[in-house]
Amino acid sequence: MRRSHQSATMTTTVPELQQIVDAIRERRRFVVSSHERPDGDSIGSELAMAYALRALGKTVRVVNSDPAPPPMQAFPGVLDIEISDRIDGEFDAAIIMECSDLSRTGVAGLDRFFVINIDHHPGNKGYGDIGWFDESAAACGEMVFTLIRALDVPLTIEIATHIYLAILTDTGSFRYSSISPRTFDICREAVEAGVNPENVARKVYDSNNMGRLKLFGSVLRAMQLDASGRIAIVYLDHEMAREAGGTYEDTEGLVNLPLTVKEIQAVVFFKQIQIGGEEYRVSLRSKGDVDIGSVAKEFGGGGHKNAAGCTAAGPIDSLQKQFVQLIDKAIGSSASS
Repeated sequence: MRRSHQSATMTTTVPELQQIVDAIRERRRFVVSSHERPDGDSIGSELAMAYALRALGKTVRVVNSDPAPPPMQAFPGVLDIEISDRIDGEFDAAIIMECSDLSRTGVAGLDRFFVINIDHHPGNKGYGDIGWFDESAAACGEMVFTLIRALDVPLTIEIATHIYLAILTDTGSFRYSSISPRTFDICREAVEAGVNPENVARKVYDSNNMGRLKLFGSVLRAMQLDASGRIAIVYLDHEMAREAGGTYEDTEGLVNLPLTVKEIQAVVFFKQIQIGGEEYRVSLRSKGDVDIGSVAKEFGGGGHKNAAGCTAAGPIDSLQKQFVQLIDKAIGSSASS
């Protein structure tokens, strides 16, 4: 797939982008989906795309396998997202955001339609009838913005809000190395369209409940450091969540907190999937040139250099040792490069 480096002002156009524009103009009924356990980028990208398609007179349904995180519930259109593990009905096309392969949606039946694959993560498998992959984009929301501009859809407050949400959350509040001048150009246009950055940030980061706060405290108290003090190891199981009075959905953003400590270069967060089980969702974060994405790939996962994830199974002590060894090697590689 071709990597593109177009600016917010559309000074260049990649062939895949024009193909998607043509495919959208030729079709009427769309389903939009993204990955399981959606985050701010997937929610923002999906809803911005849905609002744009409706502005073109298209029929749109947004279908995800899991609900949006609680902080996202206050944004326009989020409560209208359908939650299902399969898609029923007939559509002319499915637009899939942020998925390396179609199975990552957790929604069965999408392969029955004309599939448009839009992604910015390394490792995309190139599925679908049209695939547009731009690793240089700081968020999928940047690509959606470019597509909406190419479709000549006005940047309404609803569209701009979701584009800004996507970029804000997927850049770690504008802290990750993936940020480019294009990122700020797009955010400037979103603000000019009426987005209030303070309000968006408050909804995302200052809408916690007491259970979430107590859960953060419980998890951070149990946090461990490796021998070097550079790697934070975070763990959560269902019993810990119950005792704290929180839920698994309340952990959004928790993995980033240890990185606020100057000495910590990377974080690995193990979250138990089933009660009593030995399978874990593993979230990884890092600073600077520490390539945490390469660690996730060792376990069949993926993501970016500073933010990635995977699923791993086995005794937790053994898994922690494996991940710490791999992360330590990534830190060493960044120091010698």
